[in-house]
Amino acid sequence: MTTRTAYLDHAATTPMRAEAVEAMTAHLLDVGNPSSLHASGRKARRVVEESRETIAQAMGCRPGEVVFTSGGTEADNLALKGIFWARRAGDPRRRRILSTAVEHHAVLDALHWLGEREGAEVELLPVDQQCRLDVEALRASVERDPGSVALISVMWANNEVGTIQPIDEVVAIAAAHGIPVHTDAVQAVGAVPVDFAASGVDALTLTGHKVGGPYGVGALVVRREVDVTALVHGGGQERDIRSGTIDTPAIAGFAAAVELSVKQQADHAVRVGALRDDLVARVIGAVPDAHLHGAPLDPTGVHRLPGNAHLGFPDCEGDSLLMLLDARGIECSTGSACSAGVPQPSHVLLAMGCSDEAARHSLRFSLGHTSTQADVDALVEAIAPVVERARASRR
Repeated sequence: MTTRTAYLDHAATTPMRAEAVEAMTAHLLDVGNPSSLHASGRKARRVVEESRETIAQAMGCRPGEVVFTSGGTEADNLALKGIFWARRAGDPRRRRILSTAVEHHAVLDALHWLGEREGAEVELLPVDQQCRLDVEALRASVERDPGSVALISVMWANNEVGTIQPIDEVVAIAAAHGIPVHTDAVQAVGAVPVDFAASGVDALTLTGHKVGGPYGVGALVVRREVDVTALVHGGGQERDIRSGTIDTPAIAGFAAAVELSVKQQADHAVRVGALRDDLVARVIGAVPDAHLHGAPLDPTGVHRLPGNAHLGFPDCEGDSLLMLLDARGIECSTGSACSAGVPQPSHVLLAMGCSDEAARHSLRFSLGHTSTQADVDALVEAIAPVVERARASRR
């Protein structure tokens, strides 16, 4: 008899929605490059442009502002490198990039590369114990020399602890000095309200597999007024800033997933938020010294993603807990990265002021559109004996 898997790692990737599978498979056998001028090419182009319009309507932007990419990592790199290069070309003084210490590695590693190879002066701004950006530190950094700032990049919501960042305040500070703002909204789209035009940001990253779409497709939404230097050169597709043959079936599936996740966002947040609150309360009830990291539980979705529960378990190793839960059919993640086979403490938790020990003893449980009460019940049943076993192994 096969044990049912309780999948609690939706922040890493979420199962494809049936509507996205249907939209994608409907075009897998179609022939036609969207750049070709013949009938088959025009048919493929129509699918791509209708998908672009669908995403634009869901995201609150113009269709021409949607630039398709291979996913969130490429979109982040295109935004950071492309805008930095274009801004520096316009004024060599613009060498500073301001971001936060808790960004996804798709942002942090791109910034590190720009600093090492391109002479960028990267400033990673601090966050508080709830992982919220220190807005006054940002303001002070900008006002110290606004003319030297090429761009600001602050994620919409943190992928580890779920804290939602004050994007409106970031935009207000940047706008006063004409500085473009990029936000990685990969975790936010479909979880909380995201409106590109209303937010005032200049560039926004999203990806398919976090909203129930396929892997390997995403987009950078970027205002047409913002100059972006291309990373990939070739056929000049996607406004000549992202060349490459366009993946028509994946884009169709991506658009279907974005449309549905945004349309269902409010109901999804209420349902998943209730499951998450139940999970946190009952896990802490079973393991009384367990504790929540990040912003307080927030049913309004203003301060924390509704599906995120990031919990610390003192005197445990997160990796051990993960594998013990996995053996029981419960899948989650740690907040740590692994480098050369050696577990590293979470850079997010360290930036929040946690000790190395605390940054290693945590698990992230993330819920999504397929999550059920049975998933939560399975975790609650397993967590106390798993924690006891993990602690015993350290004695």
